[in-house]
Amino acid sequence: MPLILASSSPYRRALLRRLNLPFSVRSPDIDESPRPGESPLDLSLRLAREKAAAIAARHPGALVIGSDQVAVFQGEPIGKPGSFEAARDQLRRFGGRDVLFHTALCVTDGRRHLLEQVPTECRFLALDDARIEHYLRVEQPFDTAGSAKAEQLGVALMERMRSDDPTALIGLPLIALCRMLRAFGLEPLASHPETQPYSPRS
Repeated sequence: MPLILASSSPYRRALLRRLNLPFSVRSPDIDESPRPGESPLDLSLRLAREKAAAIAARHPGALVIGSDQVAVFQGEPIGKPGSFEAARDQLRRFGGRDVLFHTALCVTDGRRHLLEQVPTECRFLALDDARIEHYLRVEQPFDTAGSAKAEQLGVALMERMRSDDPTALIGLPLIALCRMLRAFGLEPLASHPETQPYSPRS
């Protein structure tokens, strides 16, 4: 069946390419506002499912992947900074402290929904403004929850990271995804029409 990634994120698209499966991309365009009293974990799970379900409803017969990530600091959800000043404020607050990233994943064929969540705990270094501002000028992570692109220079902001899946923090937990695709009969380690040899993209 056709495989669709329900996401407008270039980071998730790049991660899914690693599996060397033919897929297309559709933007789900859903309301991502949290509900009153909704926990960050529940928010990530609900949005992953709603993204997948929205695209599955428009593409019957397809297998759809939805994912969402919510960062949590001191019990409160942390969004994408959107600006240099907001990102600097986030990284100042995170210094020497832990930030938890909930990355939720849903795979659906429109009838059955599989849902998982992979947490990643990050301890940020306590950095002075000069190093924080250098990082922000170089990477401009203003569209990234927590203001850190750990797959790039953002790893230099970290004291440690703990997760069962190294791709979860980037936005698409590939270990969990492979397990879920197999549950729908799609084996990443098998030949598929239209696949091309994977090569990392700069």
